Amino acid sequence: MPVTHDAVESEKRPRKRPRRRRRGRRRNSGVRTFGSVLPSLLTTGNLAAGFYAIVEASTGDPVRASYAIFVAGLFDILDGRAARMTGSESKFGAEYDSIADTVSFGVAPAVVAFHAGGFIELGWAGWVMAFIYTACASLRLARYNVTHERYRGRFDGLPTPAAAGMVVSTVWVRGFLESQGITIQLPALLPALGVALIGVLMVSPIPYRSFKDVDVRGSYPAIVVMVIVCIVLIIRPDLNFFLFGLVYVSHGPISWVWRWRTGGSLEEVSESDAPVHAADSLGHAEL
Repeated sequence: MPVTHDAVESEKRPRKRPRRRRRGRRRNSGVRTFGSVLPSLLTTGNLAAGFYAIVEASTGDPVRASYAIFVAGLFDILDGRAARMTGSESKFGAEYDSIADTVSFGVAPAVVAFHAGGFIELGWAGWVMAFIYTACASLRLARYNVTHERYRGRFDGLPTPAAAGMVVSTVWVRGFLESQGITIQLPALLPALGVALIGVLMVSPIPYRSFKDVDVRGSYPAIVVMVIVCIVLIIRPDLNFFLFGLVYVSHGPISWVWRWRTGGSLEEVSESDAPVHAADSLGHAEL
């Protein structure tokens, strides 16, 4: 059968692809781009809240500064969740998150404590004790990025967000006591020693529960407990956050002493099973 000129030309002519496909690819590309940027944007929100807390504490408003640190903690939770959901974990994200956490949970709480606790009365000793907290928080974050936990379901040392939460809740509980007509005058040395002690707990080898081994999916009792805890916190946050924080901070040393006296032990984690924190955009597993 002879091949016509029109048939040859139709074979040479390139076929056009459907426009819908190109649009779909562009749309998906935009979603992927936003998903990769979202964790960094949330981390920037964490950093901005920490910086705002430092400014407010320095201008004499530690209560507003404490709220900013709380907001920074929420951003720190969200950036890790966003990184895992979008599959955008990266070394850059991990390093950026550690820098933001150093400001929000290392520098900002120390500045808040310095001004709210009247550390200036102690002279050079006041800022040294506040700096101990900042230095320990920085070391804690650096250690977390390069090492793995020794025990399953446990952090090595007090997590930095929990330490910052203890400082924040102390500011809140003082406001609660004052609203009840209770005024407690403490010497500046006492809160300064407390802040330095919290810093030491961050770099200590004392194991703290991470609750990462608690699976609430399909566990009715665990869900009920979580709901009850949230309700209790919401009812009186200025008091209950402090009480919960005090229990968490103190349970580490108490449990450590109890195991030492009774000969108890924890399940150790092998190096092959340990997660590599630096490859995760979450130093955020601390929450």
